[in-house]
Amino acid sequence: MRPLTLPARLPLRRLLAVARPALWVNTVGTLVTGLWLTGHLYTLHPGLLVLLAYLTLPFNLLIYGLNDLADREEDALSARKGGWQGARLTAGEGSPLLRAILALNAPFLLALALLLPPAASVLLLLAVVLFALYSLPPLRLKGRPLLDGLSNVAYALPLALPALVLGAPLPWLPLAALMTFSVGKHAFDAAQDVPADRLAGTRTVATTLGVRGTAAYALMWFLLAGALLWPLSRLTAAALWLVCGGMALALLRQPTPERAARLYPLSIVTPWLVGTVAGVPLVYLLARGLWP
Repeated sequence: MRPLTLPARLPLRRLLAVARPALWVNTVGTLVTGLWLTGHLYTLHPGLLVLLAYLTLPFNLLIYGLNDLADREEDALSARKGGWQGARLTAGEGSPLLRAILALNAPFLLALALLLPPAASVLLLLAVVLFALYSLPPLRLKGRPLLDGLSNVAYALPLALPALVLGAPLPWLPLAALMTFSVGKHAFDAAQDVPADRLAGTRTVATTLGVRGTAAYALMWFLLAGALLWPLSRLTAAALWLVCGGMALALLRQPTPERAARLYPLSIVTPWLVGTVAGVPLVYLLARGLWP
């Protein structure tokens, strides 16, 4: 019998699979939108350029790598893991993945602590801590219904970083809207995992409310997110209600994990769809000198 050899490190292709590049719009896109909201179409500020790089592979590897490490039992029971929707880690990949997360994140966080104003550094650290607490014991917020979704406001925090770096007013309404959207999207996405999470004994907002209750809960957050956007952009609010609200209503009509899984690809592209509706007019206004 050939002895089991554990990898000393994971290849880049495997790290990318764990970090889920299809979801990087949730971090990179949020930062860029935050920059546009300050009235800048682009910037050469070194802190923001380094931050942009950090919010690609390193930050997403931290988010999803820690999640995959903590969720190996659930992922083994989930049919959607092992592909573009998330990695299914093998027994020997845990330690190399943890080392990669530390090696990629620590230097960036140290550099950003020097390059960013204190308030921006604290906000970035808060996002890192929330994502770590979501996955890791002893708190492991993923296993604490309602807190699991509320902790996902961390996805919205990069929206405020450009304002803190450049000394611009904080975009309070867009920030609140993105926070509420993130809570709703987390709940919606968890509906497809109800069978696997219940088998693994993991309590989530979706296992607690059931698929129908989760769809209604997500719809409530999507409606609130659109209402917060309405004073700024009725077009963006309408797009959010149409895409995300329609997605939640579709699940309400057929509240099964299988239906949630079929709707999940639409959930993946909602930031692209709604972001495009919001971003194209904003860039136009910036280019014409009409914003803010």
